Amino acid sequence: MKPTLDPAQVTLGILAGGRATRLGGVDKAWLERDGLAQVIRWQRRFSGETAAVLVSANGDTGRYAEAGLRAVTDRVAGGLGPLAGIDALAAACSTPWLLTVPVDLVGVNECLLPTLASAAGNVGAFAVDDDGPQPLVALWSLEALQPAARDALARGEVAVHALQASLGMAAIRLDGVRFGNLNTPDDLAAAGIKPPR
Repeated sequence: MKPTLDPAQVTLGILAGGRATRLGGVDKAWLERDGLAQVIRWQRRFSGETAAVLVSANGDTGRYAEAGLRAVTDRVAGGLGPLAGIDALAAACSTPWLLTVPVDLVGVNECLLPTLASAAGNVGAFAVDDDGPQPLVALWSLEALQPAARDALARGEVAVHALQASLGMAAIRLDGVRFGNLNTPDDLAAAGIKPPR
């Protein structure tokens, strides 16, 4: 079993480049719970476990800079979804490992990173919560990810779970854990978030 990764070896990559069509196109990164924006919530949550933070964002990147965050935009055109965001994060990452989380998660378990690290081997691991596989909640080996993501996008293969299968990434079951997400007005209400104006 691999020991907990040294924070200096890990970058947090927050995936915030989605269109949020079910929420009228609102930028989920700046939805506030208890007065704290989602993107800041995840930055703070993993601050002791990671050396750097990158945000995959295709909208107003200036807002991230004002908050002290580095935003990166997709390197490929065409709205190719989360894999394009992961590719952009991988290109900007300077640590051996990249931990990705979607900005619209409701919560994660306290031992997420150590649990993924324990099974990551040389390529990485992704989480499986009580709702099923969560391919965007993953720890990636940068050495494996960079060429694989680039090549998959070049072939038009954009399914993240397919890339993970091709890399042989481990699926880690987290019993009793449900990350949840903020996709609909009902999700916002359940999380105590007022709908955006």
